Amino acid sequence: MTDKSEKKEFELTGKHVLAIVVTAFSIIIGVNVFMAYSAVGTFPGLETKNSYVASQKFDTQKAAQEALGWDVSARVEDETLILDIKDMAGEPVTVKSVYGLFGRATHVKEDQEPAFSQGSSGAYMAQVGPLGEGNWNLRLNVVAEDDTTFQQRIPIYIKSK
Repeated sequence: MTDKSEKKEFELTGKHVLAIVVTAFSIIIGVNVFMAYSAVGTFPGLETKNSYVASQKFDTQKAAQEALGWDVSARVEDETLILDIKDMAGEPVTVKSVYGLFGRATHVKEDQEPAFSQGSSGAYMAQVGPLGEGNWNLRLNVVAEDDTTFQQRIPIYIKSK
């Protein structure tokens, strides 16, 4: 006679294995789809239209830019973006034009094109909207008095107050 109080031992069947495999692959595929969607949704786009053509001019532009001997730095105070451009002697530099694209490192939703003007200290200043904490980039394009182009990406970290 069989005792009804005996517990039946678990038996791993093909249905169980199939359920485990399907569940595992569903999780993996789901995470991959989410990550791919997130990556495509935040990709800001191409930096240059034709990388080969850009590479042909790179060494010449780099040498001309280094010959300027500029020390360039940027910081944000309150809602003012301050750009310091100094020559080899540490003196402020006057330039023909300053263009910057200021935005997050990861997406383009908060990008701004600040309008720089040279202040009495020699630094260039521009008002920027309210900024959240985190990593920001200033993609800078400056034209010197001798028409030399100076390009630099300056990372700026904004701390919460």
